[in-house]
This record gives sequence, C-alpha cells and structure tokens, in this order.
Amino acid sequence: MTARIKTAALMGAFAALTTASGAHAAGQEKCFGISLAGENGCAAGPGTTCAGTSTVDYQGNAWTLVDAGTCADIELPAMADGTPRMGSLEELDRDLPEA
Repeated sequence: MTARIKTAALMGAFAALTTASGAHAAGQEKCFGISLAGENGCAAGPGTTCAGTSTVDYQGNAWTLVDAGTCADIELPAMADGTPRMGSLEELDRDLPEA
C-alpha cells in the first residue's frame, strides 16, 4: 500500500469511530446520585478527580451515563431515614463524603 492509501484508510477508520461514539453519547445523559463508590463518570465534584474516584455509594455530586430519559426511573435503596433516593439530571446535596 502506498502512504496515501494508508492515510486515507486510517482517516476513514477514525471518522467511523468518531461518528459511532457521538451517536452513542447522544442517546445518553448524566445521572447524578446513582453511582456506587468508585464507579462514577469523570469529575464527581469536590474530593474527586476523575472517573472511579467517588468514595460514597449514591454520592449526590457523582454521575454515571444512562440512557436518555431513564435517570429518574432508576430504583435505588432508600436513605437511612427512609427518604426515597432518586437519580437527578443535576448535582444533589445528599450522600456527600465527609470533608
């Protein structure tokens, strides 16, 4: 293969990968307060630096990608006082690690 053909093939593969990734992310949204400790998406808020750094189950400022439109329907265990726990499209002030 010539260098031109290799370059074209590489660019085509990259374009296909980029398009597939974009389509996958388009059908998802960040859902806060549903991640188990160490299973969050990137930058979970104060005390975390990136993916997998949350320290508390259901940490309110930690997020996980879920299918669009499903965040509020995810069943979670109730909090210790019996208050229901639900996912949110915005950061929550509950279940945060102690400073």
